[in-house]
Amino acid sequence: MSIVDGNNFYSDDASHLAQIIDQLNAGIWEYNVNTKEVKWSAGFYTILGYKPGEIECSYNSFLEDLLYHHDKPVFLKALHTRSHDQTNTVQIRLLTKASGYQWFESITKKWEENGVARFTGSLVNINKARILGLRSAQNDFHFNETGTIAKISGFEINVPTMSLWLSKEAFDIYELNDQLKLSIEEAVSFFEPQYRPLISEAIDNAVKFCKPYDLELLFRSAKNNVIWVRAKGLPIIDDYGKCITIRGILQDIDSIKKKGLALQASIHSLNDQNKRLQNFAYIVSHNLRSHSGNLQFMVNLHEESESAEDRAEVFAHIKSISASLSTTVEHLNEIVMIHTDIDKERKTLEFEAVFKNVISALQSNVEATDAKIEYDFTQCPVIEYIPAYLESIFQNLLTNSLKYRHMDRQPIITCRTIKDHSHIYMVFEDNGIGIDMERYGDKVFGMYKTFHQNTDAKGIGLFITRNQIESMGGTIKVDSTVNVGTKFTIRLV
Repeated sequence: MSIVDGNNFYSDDASHLAQIIDQLNAGIWEYNVNTKEVKWSAGFYTILGYKPGEIECSYNSFLEDLLYHHDKPVFLKALHTRSHDQTNTVQIRLLTKASGYQWFESITKKWEENGVARFTGSLVNINKARILGLRSAQNDFHFNETGTIAKISGFEINVPTMSLWLSKEAFDIYELNDQLKLSIEEAVSFFEPQYRPLISEAIDNAVKFCKPYDLELLFRSAKNNVIWVRAKGLPIIDDYGKCITIRGILQDIDSIKKKGLALQASIHSLNDQNKRLQNFAYIVSHNLRSHSGNLQFMVNLHEESESAEDRAEVFAHIKSISASLSTTVEHLNEIVMIHTDIDKERKTLEFEAVFKNVISALQSNVEATDAKIEYDFTQCPVIEYIPAYLESIFQNLLTNSLKYRHMDRQPIITCRTIKDHSHIYMVFEDNGIGIDMERYGDKVFGMYKTFHQNTDAKGIGLFITRNQIESMGGTIKVDSTVNVGTKFTIRLV
C-alpha cells in the first residue's frame, strides 16, 4: 500500500465524515493492532503543515518522527487502554513542517470489528490556546511572586534559551520602554563597570551550580541616573537537579543604601577620631609625665646640691629637659592643629606645582645627596585639598627618602598619582635602606618611633603625615624591604 492510499477510510460514509472533519482544522486517524496498518485523513496532514505523501503514514513514523519524545508515555498510555468504551484525551506535541513542535489535543477510542482490535482518534491544534494559557499562568506567577518577594519589579531568565523577561516595573528602573526586548548581556551592561563581573558571575553560578544570589549593585539607567539596586535571583530546577529558570527581583534601594552608607561613614569617622583622641591622650600623658618627672627630679637635685659646680651641672640638665618639653608641646600643638584645620577650605591644587615647590625648598639636600627625583602626575594632575597638608605630606616623604638613602647607590625617588573611580591615590617610592617590616611594621607611623641610627631622626614626620591624611578621610600604607627600598601608597580622597 502506498503512503497516499492511507487517506482512504473503510466506507464512503467514513470518507465523507473525514472530509467534513478535514474542514475543521482537525484530522482523524485509524490504527489496526494486528496488521499495524495506519490511515490518516487529509486533514491530519494539513494541521501538521504537510501534503499527503510528504511523510510516511506509519506507526513508527508517528512515534519516532512526529511525536515529541517526552510525550510518548502519555500517548501510549492512552492508546493501550483496555476499556473499549472509554475515550482518552491527552495533550501532546507534534513536529509540524514549518512551526516546530506545537500542541495538539488527541482523542483516542478503542473498538473491535470481527475480533480485530482497532484504534481511532482525532487531532485538533490547540497551540494558541495552550500558549495563551501558559503565558497567563506565567504572568500570574510573576505578579504573585514579585509581590510576595519584594512588591517591586521581577525578572526571569529562561536557561535553555538564555532569554530574559522583565516586568514593567523593571523597565521603569531601567527607564526604558517596556516594549523593548533586552538580552542578558544588554541588561548586565546597565550596571556600573566594577559591578558587572559580580552580577555575571552570580548568574553563571546560578545556572551551573543552582546557587541563589542577593547583591547590592550600582546601576546606571538609560537616562544616565546612577542608583543602588538590589538584584536577587532564585534558581528553579527540574527533576534532575538542573537549573532551568532563574526568577528574581530587581529593586531600587538607592535611598536606603545611601542613608546606610552615610551612617557607616559617620560611624567610621567617629571611630577614627576616637582612636586618634585616645592615641593623642596617651601621647600627652606619657610624654608630659616623663618630662615633668625628670624636671621634678632635677629641681629636687638642684635644691639638694651644695656646690655651685653641682648646681650648674644640674641646671644644664634642667635647661635640656625644658627645651625637650617645649619641643614636645610644639609637636602636640601641631597634632591639635591638624584636627582644627580640617574645616579650612579646600582648594584645587596641581600636584606638579606643589611638588616642585617642595623640591625647591629642599634643593640643597637634593644636590648634596645627588638624588634623582622623578614624578608622573598625568593620570590625576589636580586635587581638592588643603594646601598646607599636601605640601607637608610631600615634604615629610621626600625628607625621609633623602635622610634614609642607601649610601652605596644614587638615591632614586619616584612619585606618581593614580585615579581609580572616585578615589585619588599617590604612590611614593625610593631605593633607600628600607625598614624591617617584621620588627617595626606596626610602629612605622607611631610618634617618636625611629628605626635607624640617624642622630637627626625624630619619629614625628610620618606620625604627622598619617594624621593629616586620615583627617581628610584618606589612608596610608607602607611596603618596605631592608636594603631595597620603601613604597608608600596613599589614598588621598
